[in-house]
Amino acid sequence: GDVVSGAILAALGLYIVTQARFWNYYNPDGPGPGFFPTWYGVLMIGLALWLIISTAVKPKAQKTRNDFSGTKRALIAWLAFAAFVGVMGVLGFLVSFVLFTIFIVAYIFQQRLLTAVLTAVIGAVAFYIVFPVLLGVPLPVGRFGF
Repeated sequence: GDVVSGAILAALGLYIVTQARFWNYYNPDGPGPGFFPTWYGVLMIGLALWLIISTAVKPKAQKTRNDFSGTKRALIAWLAFAAFVGVMGVLGFLVSFVLFTIFIVAYIFQQRLLTAVLTAVIGAVAFYIVFPVLLGVPLPVGRFGF
């Protein structure tokens, strides 16, 4: 599985790098739109190759029965992220982020609800301070105005 996923990630990284070639890498104002995707793709290729090589040189483990609990939780987390993106237009970034974080911390990481709520609120406040306040970049707003 690691070799196959590494190969797929390496191919995706190669695609990103080849597509980023068509954008300006650097312009008079600084890094252009192709700068981040180029380095992201290069990093993805490097890490994917590292995954493939480390898997290939690792001694073979004896066959064990597959434990799908980790896979199930990962898939549920991806579905929750897709739902977060889907409801962001209606609820806005901050409310969607709070709900997503509460779900991830409480259900996926199995922490107390108080810990999940505090993590979600602190994270949302941090996003608000960094993006709209400090950087002047608005976060997506939902139908309710926040």
